[in-house]
Amino acid sequence: MATAEQVKSLIKSHFSDDTERFYSIALQVAAHEARQGHTALAHDLRDIVDMERKKKGPRVISFPQDLKGLVLTEEPTIPLAAMVMPKNIRERLTRIAHEYRQQEKLKSHGLKHRRKILLIGSPGTGKTMTAKVLAKELHLQLHTIQVDRLVTKFMGETSAKLRQIFDLIQEEHGVYLFDEFDAIGGDRSNDNDVGEMRRVLNSFLQFIEQDTSDSLIIAATNNPKLLDHALFRRFDDVLYYEKPDADQRKSLISNVLGTFMASRFIWKQVLAESEELSHAEIDHACRDAIKNAILADQKKISAIKLLVTLRERQGTHNGTRG
Repeated sequence: MATAEQVKSLIKSHFSDDTERFYSIALQVAAHEARQGHTALAHDLRDIVDMERKKKGPRVISFPQDLKGLVLTEEPTIPLAAMVMPKNIRERLTRIAHEYRQQEKLKSHGLKHRRKILLIGSPGTGKTMTAKVLAKELHLQLHTIQVDRLVTKFMGETSAKLRQIFDLIQEEHGVYLFDEFDAIGGDRSNDNDVGEMRRVLNSFLQFIEQDTSDSLIIAATNNPKLLDHALFRRFDDVLYYEKPDADQRKSLISNVLGTFMASRFIWKQVLAESEELSHAEIDHACRDAIKNAILADQKKISAIKLLVTLRERQGTHNGTRG
């Protein structure tokens, strides 16, 4: 049966009318029962939660007027199993999700679950996808804060907007992604930095350190060298993303092409041609090949046909035409 902490948390979330929190704890109970070998009960509990969530529909957050257009909300549908990534990254994401589901157990021992995550990697390597996957796995909405717009539109007021965002993080459980994070996370020792941006960074450091919510906070950057060193110790985990290796490229292409892939698919040249491309660029190339096949009334895609779209992406990647 459910642990004492889970029962107390269920009751508290019910009386505080925190529906999303209630769902989260109910799923923790289901996971607990599954580990005890009560698979039928665990399955029934998950079905009940899923059914109630569908009935009620996604909760719509009423954003302050000043934040509208700066925070984008969505209900991700991509599970962890669908994401192609190195084994060590998958294990660390699984650990983040597991700690989130078992946070009450950790809290009973005076410990906190990982929930402030920094993602570092070049464009298209899976940082935004990671935020979507975690939101899906934890049955939470994803709220993407467009940091570049926050800064350029509200110069002089950015710290006030950040406070509003962190108030929202405290009040509404969810996954919050600060995309293009280096726009506010720049090194404070940079001589070219303006005083306003130093104040913004100081505000962010203060807000994230004082944050005691149960929300997952994710910051993503393409330029770690631009980040202030003080930021790194404010995060519970730092994950580095790289372009896919040969095995990952093969898995990604197979997953995306699916039934469109020809039975005899020559991999050698495909893997060589895709070597410098990111996950996103390879995904786009595969989907372009699928569209070409559909429009040509063709049911299968050969390696030669995929090479055409891969080379188009290589041209975009290298900043060339043709």
